[in-house]
Amino acid sequence: MSGVYKLDKTFEKADFDNNLFLKGEYENCIFNNCNFYRTDFSETIFIDCHFTNCNLSITNLAKTVLRDAAFSYCKMLGLMFDACNQFGLSLSFDNCILDHCSFYETKIRKTVFKNVRLYETDFTRCDLSGSVFDHCDLTDAKFENSILEKADFSTSYNYSIDPEINKIKKAKFAFPGITGLLAKYDIEIDHTIS
Repeated sequence: MSGVYKLDKTFEKADFDNNLFLKGEYENCIFNNCNFYRTDFSETIFIDCHFTNCNLSITNLAKTVLRDAAFSYCKMLGLMFDACNQFGLSLSFDNCILDHCSFYETKIRKTVFKNVRLYETDFTRCDLSGSVFDHCDLTDAKFENSILEKADFSTSYNYSIDPEINKIKKAKFAFPGITGLLAKYDIEIDHTIS
């Protein structure tokens, strides 16, 4: 791959919305308080990189390599993770906003989503085996033909998952969130215990 090679670099408060982002390979780099709004990451390689307090909304991820990429306190609206290079795709999210993102047909087993907002995010045909959704808001997130085996939703809420069209064997759920498994039946559930 042509382009820059950056190793063990820290980028502080860089505004790539107004400056040209240099494509290439970034390894073990830290990005703090950077603005990547509408930045073109296509065919860029990120290995063991950490993004903190960054705006990555509407970033182009076509053929982007994300291996052991960690995102904390980031705004990440409308990202198409399904456009990434799928080989070795490995992510983690902590206190991020991932509204309107797509993980369609991605294989992201054992991914950790901690305190993440995932409004209308698409997990159709996604393999999330062993993933953890820790205190996540999954309002209108889409799960269809998804593999959720051994995934942990026990502290998450506002999800609607149809057990008939998703693989949920040994997945963890807790009350009252578990009512999201029955949403398609349009039934009323009494939350009081007599």
